Amino acid sequence: MKPPLILVLSIVLLLTACRKDDFISSPDASVRITADTLHYDTVFTSTGSVTKSFKIINENNRRLRLTSVSLAGGSSSVFKINVDGVATSTASGIELAANDSIYVFVQVNVDPSSANLPFVLRDSISIGYNGVEKQVQLEAWGQNAHFIRDGEVTGNESWTSDLPYVILGYLRVNENSTLTLGEGCRLYFHANAPLVVNGSLRVNGAADSADRVYFMGDRMDEPYRSYPAGWPGIYFSETSSNNLLRYAVVRNAYQAVVALGTAGPYNLELENCIIDNAYDIGLLSVGSSIRAENLLVSNCGKNIVINKGGSYAFSHCTIASFSNRYMAHQYPVMTITDSDGTATGALDAVFSNCIFWGDEGVVDDEVVTGRTTGTAWSLRFDHVLWRQAAPPAGAVLESVISNQDPLFFNTDYAEGAFNFRVQEGSPAINSGKASSVNTDLDGRPRPEWVPDLGAYES
Repeated sequence: MKPPLILVLSIVLLLTACRKDDFISSPDASVRITADTLHYDTVFTSTGSVTKSFKIINENNRRLRLTSVSLAGGSSSVFKINVDGVATSTASGIELAANDSIYVFVQVNVDPSSANLPFVLRDSISIGYNGVEKQVQLEAWGQNAHFIRDGEVTGNESWTSDLPYVILGYLRVNENSTLTLGEGCRLYFHANAPLVVNGSLRVNGAADSADRVYFMGDRMDEPYRSYPAGWPGIYFSETSSNNLLRYAVVRNAYQAVVALGTAGPYNLELENCIIDNAYDIGLLSVGSSIRAENLLVSNCGKNIVINKGGSYAFSHCTIASFSNRYMAHQYPVMTITDSDGTATGALDAVFSNCIFWGDEGVVDDEVVTGRTTGTAWSLRFDHVLWRQAAPPAGAVLESVISNQDPLFFNTDYAEGAFNFRVQEGSPAINSGKASSVNTDLDGRPRPEWVPDLGAYES
């Protein structure tokens, strides 16, 4: 016997109504939000905004309706949100299937004219469902800056530390021109923006970390802020001369500092400088002339490469490389040759009171040389500590400590924390010769007669 038609229709309507209303309504519904706070570091708006995201996950076996996902600051906020593919400041009535999720993308733009000093920008996103309200906090560290696109220095310019400098395209110091950077200047370079010096660069930093002059990439958000090759680097051309970097820090470049040949006595002087985390080469010289004291070159693909000879005087320098989360130490920390593959040049180089060191069991000789027959060659290592299986060819050695761990404070691969000061008991302590370098890289005094080896005094 067939059921009456009216009964069938009633059952269909009842089932349909149940399906339509089959949303979980309990305030105890299991909803997971994958972040409670989104942090943004320094953001430079002219180079593009930064976007982060989180997910809202319905962990129930029934559908869930989000009553609202809204930005507290509304349309006037420096933050912008995109909810499940829709750009808005408030979204409502969003349905999540059982065990499904949606993305919320959050973009921040900082107005570069809004303040003179660093400032914190805050907002929040409210997520409502079943009478429950949860929040995701938003926090951005914003900063005004001088924005320079395809900059040309003609004549003499002096920059101060009133604001950071953000370089887009390139910055070039023309011939017969000088750029002077005062204490505390910070220069941030976009990914395609080199600093090219055809004239002179004078950097006048000071020992305190806040007073040093910094050169680095312009991506300050994680994880990009620590990536090597974030910007091209500093290039001193053949026409460049009279360059001084004092208390400068050059980080995260592709080739951090490149000096090409010049006839001057010292084309480049490096005093109390740090070159760190360069992807290819930290310091590259092609037939140039460099004087360096209290120089730290650390954790670069190749720390120092000297080609086509040149003239060099390095004193109290630490040249060290350890495998880390970004790069493996696989090349000697210093390579010296009198050829660049196409031409040769005479070499006159002295390294005194220095440390050359790297991971154990990776590179046997941390200093490698290559000499072309007939080329003038003078190379001396005077009071140095190094990892070295055999003396470098063509070098004169005096008071050399081989294969004794300098006992750096920290070379932690897992944490990416490196401190190249030496600990008590280090063979570098009191092993140097008297020199005119009377302070160390931290600005602390050195003893006149028995200083430590390396850039730091214990």
